[in-house]
Amino acid sequence: MPADELFRSRLENQIDLRHRLARLSQRMPWTALEQALSSRLPATQAGGGRPALPVRLIAGLLYLKHAYDLSDEAVCERWLENPYWQFFTGEVVFQTRLPCDASSLTRWRQRLGEAGMEELLAHTINAAHAMQAVDARELSRVIVDTTVQEKAIAYPTDSRLLEVARKKLVLLAKRHGIGLRQSYARQGPALSRKAGRYAHARQFKRMQRVLRRQRTVLGRLMRDIQRKLDQVNTGVRERIAVWLERAQRLYTQRPKDKQKLYALHAPEVECIGKGKARQAYEFGVKVGIAVTACKGLVVGARSFPGNPYDGDTLAEQLEQTRGLLQDVSVEPTVAIVDLGDRGREVDVACRSCIAARPRR
Repeated sequence: MPADELFRSRLENQIDLRHRLARLSQRMPWTALEQALSSRLPATQAGGGRPALPVRLIAGLLYLKHAYDLSDEAVCERWLENPYWQFFTGEVVFQTRLPCDASSLTRWRQRLGEAGMEELLAHTINAAHAMQAVDARELSRVIVDTTVQEKAIAYPTDSRLLEVARKKLVLLAKRHGIGLRQSYARQGPALSRKAGRYAHARQFKRMQRVLRRQRTVLGRLMRDIQRKLDQVNTGVRERIAVWLERAQRLYTQRPKDKQKLYALHAPEVECIGKGKARQAYEFGVKVGIAVTACKGLVVGARSFPGNPYDGDTLAEQLEQTRGLLQDVSVEPTVAIVDLGDRGREVDVACRSCIAARPRR
């Protein structure tokens, strides 16, 4: 504790220790969690620099973010004004500054990776079992379903994507000193606006003519940059090649193509239809969720890139759930699924029950 905080009132003297977050903070195995994640979250960088944030702070913020369904920015702002959240993340006295920049949480998630996030989930399950929030019988019956983890992207249109790709290539060329014959700084935005007007007026032949012109502009820029890549060093050439490859996908893709690019900055985004009345299509990645049948405790969560059939994801989801429940010596014996999992069988260790369609 810093010297200037020695005479400040401690958080445990200001809050109600019977609060659910205060009780959970006392039951969470923070020491074991720090040991498990220390290899992925080193205290200092290899090249020196500022010390890293405490593991408990990062793990606590990630838990609060998902528990209260908040964005990175919102969870940091709420943490600043909520003493229970600060106590949960290991603070001793009330803090008056943000715990970290919101963008840092993204970098921490990238460092943790899939294995690190599963480690966090496993420790929350162990804590729930130790607090007797769920018993072993409840953990053996799980509900498994898939949904779409949506990505915060603008609605993808050909005109907008082509214009975004043009701007990105021009920016890269300017940043790395590549001289372009023409940047189309005036014509590019004008074409994008014109395509939007024609689409609004349902003049689709004129709109297609504008889109062809936008593709021509993007193709000229790509070829101009490719001819001059020898002017830059290898590292810069590799970074530019990534964006050239994405621009090439946009340049060649057509409306009926499969595996289209829907966001230049997020190539993993897919268009998924789940049959919802209010939202026919969602843009993101398919994920599988496993929760206990009685109390809804999350005991499994993973992504399934490529939008596979729901029935093909069940075996992998149950395998992950078994791994997360190893410490509590429980295996799922009954998996309750919906009609989307018909036609697929899982191993005999777990019986799948398909929920029937409601009667009319």
